Amino acid sequence: MLDSRLLHSNVLTGLALNASAIPDAMMAVLPGAAKVAFRGRPVAVAAVSETFGIKLPGEPCRFARNGGRSAVWLGPDEWLLQAVGEMPEALLGLLHEGLLKHSYALVDVSHRSLAFSVSGPKSEYILKHGCPLDLSLGTFPVGMCTRTVIGKAPVMLLRQDPSTFHVDIWRSFVPYVWQLLDEARSELAV
Repeated sequence: MLDSRLLHSNVLTGLALNASAIPDAMMAVLPGAAKVAFRGRPVAVAAVSETFGIKLPGEPCRFARNGGRSAVWLGPDEWLLQAVGEMPEALLGLLHEGLLKHSYALVDVSHRSLAFSVSGPKSEYILKHGCPLDLSLGTFPVGMCTRTVIGKAPVMLLRQDPSTFHVDIWRSFVPYVWQLLDEARSELAV
């Protein structure tokens, strides 16, 4: 099996190397992560929370993180579990072991998407070039996440802090979204 970290570095790193350094709206490649889609009932959610080391968010459109791990709420009984720098097989094994007594679904989706950040005082402004949501801090606070679009591409958007967003995007849409946002940033170049 091809190591997903190699694909991650080849696709996004090439795009990032050609991006201008614009301090008001920086774009940066995020490190590779094992990504597992989890579905389960409340007892399984409690077991995964304990095994994964993060209390899975129960509030819609929220995420929680602890170190290099994060849990993203995707639906009433669905979460995306991410572990930076971990191998998907090891993460799946750990989760399966913690869920032996429960009904659940776990799917390795590590290969499906890549992620980059948009940060700086103009990050909201740049994302608004392709995203129809109100991304103001009052409407889209720190800790919020949602599925949305940038341009015509479906993405998952997370607000890490007041001026930093993570964009998780299916691999085939990465060049399109990166270039759309990078072009929007060009108006800020000095």
